[in-house]
Amino acid sequence: MLGRAARGTGRLLLQSSRRQGPRPGAWLAPAPQRCASSLPMNTMVLFVPQQEAWVVERMGRFHRILEPGLNFLIPLLDRIRYVQSLKEIVINVPEQSAVTLDNVTLQIDGVLYLRIMDPYKASYGVEDPEYAVTQLAQTTMRSELGKISLDKVFRERESLNACIVDAINQASDYWGIRCLRYEIKDIHVPPRVKESMQMQVEAERRKRATVLESEGTRESDINVAEGRKQAQILASEAEKAEQINKAAGEANAMLAKAKAKAEAIRLLADALTQQNGNAAASLAVAEQYVSAFSKLAKDSNTILLPSNTGDVTSMVTQALGIYCALTKPQAAKIPEATPPALEVPTRPPTELPDADQVNSS
Repeated sequence: MLGRAARGTGRLLLQSSRRQGPRPGAWLAPAPQRCASSLPMNTMVLFVPQQEAWVVERMGRFHRILEPGLNFLIPLLDRIRYVQSLKEIVINVPEQSAVTLDNVTLQIDGVLYLRIMDPYKASYGVEDPEYAVTQLAQTTMRSELGKISLDKVFRERESLNACIVDAINQASDYWGIRCLRYEIKDIHVPPRVKESMQMQVEAERRKRATVLESEGTRESDINVAEGRKQAQILASEAEKAEQINKAAGEANAMLAKAKAKAEAIRLLADALTQQNGNAAASLAVAEQYVSAFSKLAKDSNTILLPSNTGDVTSMVTQALGIYCALTKPQAAKIPEATPPALEVPTRPPTELPDADQVNSS
């Protein structure tokens, strides 16, 4: 009895090793095999570990799946055919070559995360579920990379991973396996393409530097122009304010001078209406005339002399006569009595000798 059970266990181990051995076409894309637990012997009383599912066949047909814990089997009729792990499985997808939309060959690998959702489908739906999912991930990766260009491969890595997961889940639904996520590990670019990408990056950086420098120059020129504009506006406003202030000052000065002159004239007129006012005016006119005549030779080289320069009395008399002629109309309008004018004795002007007489003398 024990010998027959040992021989049966040996046949099961041999079948399991044959099932997991090399398969046709496996050398094209080798997939690493994880260490699976060996099939347990039917000892009638079995303890199934947590997160494992044991598929039992009775007389060659599927019977049931043993749950974790204590289970009982019939030694001769029941046989444990498959042991499936319900934990999350991590599969290293080997490196493969793929061609992008712009005809660039890339070497890319990844990591696949799986979980067996239905032990029955995983046991009878496909011969080797891990190998099938790995091959599906590789082919899906090639097809998805052929749809995008090289520049988008690095930018759209997350969307690429999501597309691969969706494609795997659609096919692995019949295998009782669900792909949780797929992550791209490394992307290897050919050396020449890498050099061209480096040159492109450097050119892009130089372009950005040139654009930034030109924008800085433009902003600087705009700021300088705005500063000059504001300076000219402020200078014109200052000049305007200066002219307004100057004009206002000159107007105030002229007004003050006019008021002062008007006040002086009023005071002078009041003084002339007093007693002996005409005599005082005649004396002032005579003094100013003599003072102006004395400055003729000091201000300029050109001198205009009257015909009777030797007779000062006649010149003063002439000035007083002009003054009296101007004051007669005003005196006629004023009804008040004015004091008699100061009589200045006049003397006939002496005639100057002619130039011929002076020269002869």
